[in-house]
Amino acid sequence: MQTEEIRAFDVWKRKGVGVAVRFRCFENRTTGQFCVQSADFYQSPITVSRISELDKQFVELLLEESPFTRSGSFATVEEAISNHEIFFE
Repeated sequence: MQTEEIRAFDVWKRKGVGVAVRFRCFENRTTGQFCVQSADFYQSPITVSRISELDKQFVELLLEESPFTRSGSFATVEEAISNHEIFFE
């Protein structure tokens, strides 16, 4: 099995009052490439169960396959987010 060292981080985008999107991003520590595995949408009111569900889904997707295989590789995180938004529009 091939080892892949990746760094996870979030980028948030506010979509108006009471609405936000959290892009679940990764950086491949070997190649310097970026991807977005998923985007989580939040609306007021926020519940603990919703946050828990999204965190569980994040880890399940990561365990299923490499986020770079799923989403592609991009030179910048901005390109990765833009691609994700276009693909899921």
